[in-house]
Amino acid sequence: MSPIYTALAVLVTFIWGVNFTFIAWGLESFPPLMLTALRFFFTAVPLVLFLKPPKFNRTLFIYAIGTFVMQYAFVFTAMHLGSSPGLTALLLQIQIFITVLLAYFILGEAVSRMQIVGMLVGVLGLSVIALNLGGDMPLAGFVCILIAAIGWSFGNIASKQASKQASEKAALQERQQGTRVSVDTSSTGKNKASALSALALVVWGGLIACVMLTISSLIFETDAWQMATFTEASLKSWLSLGFIVYISTLIGFGLWAHLLSQNTASKVMPFALLVPVFGMVTSVLLTGEVVTWWKMLAMILILSGLLLANVKMKRRAI
Repeated sequence: MSPIYTALAVLVTFIWGVNFTFIAWGLESFPPLMLTALRFFFTAVPLVLFLKPPKFNRTLFIYAIGTFVMQYAFVFTAMHLGSSPGLTALLLQIQIFITVLLAYFILGEAVSRMQIVGMLVGVLGLSVIALNLGGDMPLAGFVCILIAAIGWSFGNIASKQASKQASEKAALQERQQGTRVSVDTSSTGKNKASALSALALVVWGGLIACVMLTISSLIFETDAWQMATFTEASLKSWLSLGFIVYISTLIGFGLWAHLLSQNTASKVMPFALLVPVFGMVTSVLLTGEVVTWWKMLAMILILSGLLLANVKMKRRAI
């Protein structure tokens, strides 16, 4: 990838890594499904009034259900059940390997041998967590995070397909209009259109998720839906919700969808391996999470997998 795309990928992973600590703080005042519903309500409102909706088709609904409903409902629930922010961030990255596998079978994207080796090393790091369940990672939390990872993986594929459909539609309209523009101007216009399309995907996908999650919360968290829940929520929880909504969701997912639309999934997804590193460091510094030898081993293996997965990419760029 180009240097600017690489920098954006690292920025997004840092935001998402820090986000796990903010989720833990938000859960101090709100139950998991309610917090997730609030997240996507403020993600969608009021931007849905200003952004043109993407085409309402199966792709959009798969993106909303996978990336937003499944991923965050189960991640928030896992942390509510006792999964620590650092370990949650670490285990969730199994979605990287599921995404690349889905991209290979569904989209026909190529994966290099070095990337496969890197992913296997990363999986080895994730397996270290599975061998140390309990305490910071209860079994129920472990299962919830695996479900969340599967949901995010399908959401990533849907995001890329939606972006591809939008690009093809824009190209078709340009050919039909017979517009003649310079290469630089055309490229700039396409990049702006891609960025807006990515943001619209997040906002409108968030609206769909908000409806589904609110209904789920009303069913499973009925007692929490009273005025006292909102009036007695701490300032820290409200500020955490603000970070989750505006920084992690709108900026983070908007940039991530844009990166997937401009690059193959096998190039973008390995960067997500940095999320658990940022997540663990932040959790240790801000929540006092204890770092054990096996947590360090898991992080080292995962970071090594990221480096190996990017060796082939760098060679291609020469």
